[in-house]
Amino acid sequence: QVQLAESGGGSVQGGGSLRLSCAYTYITDCMAWFRQAPGKEREGVATIYRSGNTNYADSAKGRFTISRDNAKNTLYLQSNTLNPEDTAMYYCGAEPFVWTESMCHPGRAVRYWGRGAQVTVSS
Repeated sequence: QVQLAESGGGSVQGGGSLRLSCAYTYITDCMAWFRQAPGKEREGVATIYRSGNTNYADSAKGRFTISRDNAKNTLYLQSNTLNPEDTAMYYCGAEPFVWTESMCHPGRAVRYWGRGAQVTVSS
């Protein structure tokens, strides 16, 4: 069972940046960041496959960067040019096995979740 723990959430003004971290117990085929805003469904933000290849939701392209440090067992989400619509609880997720790299994308479900980190962006 993969254990995940997010950190780095907080409050930031619009246009600012924030980096979220997620410590994990072991690497999996597909790791991801999701978010859930109040009153909305959880949505995928970005994924990173075991090879290091990444995929992003349209809302994240050009502003967010997912990365992974295998030596530190840590997943990151660098978020730039934040706006109030980015306010949400951010979760990291992990799926131990996927058959192909194309199955690691923000629209997929994952088996394991962290508890989340709140990000609040003020205007």
